[in-house]
Amino acid sequence: EGSFLLVLLWLLEHVLHLCYYINILDAQPTEGEREIWNQISAVLQDSESILTDLQAYKGAGPEIRDAIQNPNDIQLQEKAWNAVCPLVVRLKRFYEFSIRLEKALQSLLESLTCPPYTPTQHLEREQALAKEFAEILHFTLRFDELKMRNPAIQNDFSYYRRTISRNRINNMHLDIENEVNNEMANRMSLFYAEATPMLKTLSNATMHFVSENKTLPIENTTDCLSTMTSVCKVMLETPEYRSRFTSEETLMFCMRVMVGVIILYDHVHPVGAFCKTSKIDMKGCIKVLKEQAPDSVEGLLNALRFTTKHLNDESTSKQIRAMLQ
Repeated sequence: EGSFLLVLLWLLEHVLHLCYYINILDAQPTEGEREIWNQISAVLQDSESILTDLQAYKGAGPEIRDAIQNPNDIQLQEKAWNAVCPLVVRLKRFYEFSIRLEKALQSLLESLTCPPYTPTQHLEREQALAKEFAEILHFTLRFDELKMRNPAIQNDFSYYRRTISRNRINNMHLDIENEVNNEMANRMSLFYAEATPMLKTLSNATMHFVSENKTLPIENTTDCLSTMTSVCKVMLETPEYRSRFTSEETLMFCMRVMVGVIILYDHVHPVGAFCKTSKIDMKGCIKVLKEQAPDSVEGLLNALRFTTKHLNDESTSKQIRAMLQ
């Protein structure tokens, strides 16, 4: 406990130095970081096009509805099928990006937790990698916010699977089936069934990283996550640092990263983020979120309510539960 307080004091003193990565101040990779940095950058360069594509996703609701209401009208069946197929290819692209993101996160965790440095030393020494970690979390929360607001995604994919399984469109589905075969469709179905599929992917990746690296103390991972949370919270609640945010999007970036790291911590730490012994100040983090405009943070509060693992544990205080009601 005492050592954690020292870390927090150190963070307060050096927060501007540490948070180059969190305030998007263009942290550049050192030679030691460059190989991993290039690998992650190759993934992140596609993130904006993924979000743009998801935001523009309208679905095939009218065509599907007409086809279902008129099951004997072949033209309407074909029209619905032709509307759904390109959407399924788009959904496959999103899913495949989640796999790339999962591998990227595991590479970052290896770099940011390996001996002999402490998590805080890693975040100070490898700011460019820490910035990429933050950018992954920022993308993840944005993707899941958009997905949760778009029920057409699951409706379209359900129609696709039903149609394929019934073999209703004669041989029309052969091309798309080469693109999205039954095995791929099963994996995609599990992915899109999650309320927050990208967060679930990253949570699973973090837990897998911890379980696969049994010789690495779990504290190396959880302390890395709690330190990033503390930096975000300090920046959000301190007027001097908050005033340096150049836009509303920078503010949202910081909040999304904070929430994303809390969720990962809660999945990885044996007792989670909400108990008294947690190295995350949950009351302070929730308070910072609730001080923002409700419309901008409702999705983030819902992520804490519905995608964390330990919120409903007996060890979670009534006050914290009440704050998330």
